[in-house]
Amino acid sequence: MDPATDQKSSSESTLNSEPQAVVVRREPERELLTWIAPARPFKRRDRQFYTTIFAIAGIISLILFLAEGIMPVILIVALVFLYYILSTVPPENVEYKITSKGVKIAGKLTEWQAMSRFWFGERSGSEILIFETFLMPGRIEVMINPEIKDSLKHEISAYIPFEEIPASGLDKVTNWVSKKLPGNK
Repeated sequence: MDPATDQKSSSESTLNSEPQAVVVRREPERELLTWIAPARPFKRRDRQFYTTIFAIAGIISLILFLAEGIMPVILIVALVFLYYILSTVPPENVEYKITSKGVKIAGKLTEWQAMSRFWFGERSGSEILIFETFLMPGRIEVMINPEIKDSLKHEISAYIPFEEIPASGLDKVTNWVSKKLPGNK
């Protein structure tokens, strides 16, 4: 069959016809998994821990005051105060959802296109789900219940790859320092 001599009618030819509109069908958002967990890892600390933290902060503040002045000292005092408040006030419970569009944390959606991979970790004795994102701050850490870990891995793997990245230098230093503090064995 020669295309030049083909006896198709003009209504069947795609070359002579008007371009057809492309219909994009939007898929409705489906909830795949839902759970309620604390908003952040939390661990009660004892008096010895806070005494050690305040002593270390005092020594560093004194050294920085002698070298740079009052501004670094104010920064250290503010950071120690923030850490103390976050360590004494228990977090609220938040609803987490894995949907066909992305991850919803307390009603705020982060789409799958903004995430590159995910893995599981542990912080302060709690299981966490970590998403690496293209947006700032670069990671989303979500508290999970250990019994839904396998179903989370199965559902999320359909959208982004499960791939644990090695700890960065800052992560290694932070973990080493936290193990040296009292009460963090």
